[in-house]
Amino acid sequence: MLQAFTRNYQDNSTEAGFEFTFFCDVCQDGYRSSFIESSTYKKKGLLQGIGQGASILGSLVGGRASTLGYGADRATDVLSRNFEGRSPEWLKEHEQAFERCQNEARQHFHRCPNCNSYVCDHCWNEDTGLCTKCAPRQEVYVAQAHAAAMQRNIDEAGQSATVWQGEIESKTTICPSCGKPAGSGKFCNNCGASMELKECPNCGAKNAQAVRFCNNCGANLEQAAAPPPPPSGLCAGCGTQNQPGTKFCGGCGNKL
Repeated sequence: MLQAFTRNYQDNSTEAGFEFTFFCDVCQDGYRSSFIESSTYKKKGLLQGIGQGASILGSLVGGRASTLGYGADRATDVLSRNFEGRSPEWLKEHEQAFERCQNEARQHFHRCPNCNSYVCDHCWNEDTGLCTKCAPRQEVYVAQAHAAAMQRNIDEAGQSATVWQGEIESKTTICPSCGKPAGSGKFCNNCGASMELKECPNCGAKNAQAVRFCNNCGANLEQAAAPPPPPSGLCAGCGTQNQPGTKFCGGCGNKL
């Protein structure tokens, strides 16, 4: 079974040749090794345009091992699927090429003496001789701490800030007339009924339109509200409308 010096690697080998990508144990960016031609493939006379579509020289590549590479625990299973039917000569070449590519890629990695991870130049703290996971760069850590402090200050200021100074009023949201949501205006959006709060004639407290008793003093709002006086000259007995100032009804003689 192939054993990579990094925790994750990707085998890009084909029948025509061999190529591997080794990933940084911290950021998961990778180094792709130089392409090595297969001599057994050449002998078959099938090699045409060798190296086309594959990198001839090694290079750094981006990408995460979780999607591109595989670790040692999966290597045997993956190789058995990808290289099924390969000749023994090709498999031997494959193992030899793997060692060559590892030696080439190892020059672009650093081994952290604290956690034993192999990391790329970007994840290596040259000042401390440790990976940036064990020893973050000072300027990066200071910037990170500064940003965290700024967020805390903003959150604390936001909790004590006054962002609204309006008056809090209780409003009826369901129309007592039609029973539907009335909106936020003075009149119902559906039937036009007034949504103004009723004032208790006993204590002056505001109450919803549908309330029968005051929620502050308990007074009966329906009984407390005196009926409006009849129009001047209207007979309460027969309903005849008389001229204003008339003392007796012209319809029934009742005293006005």
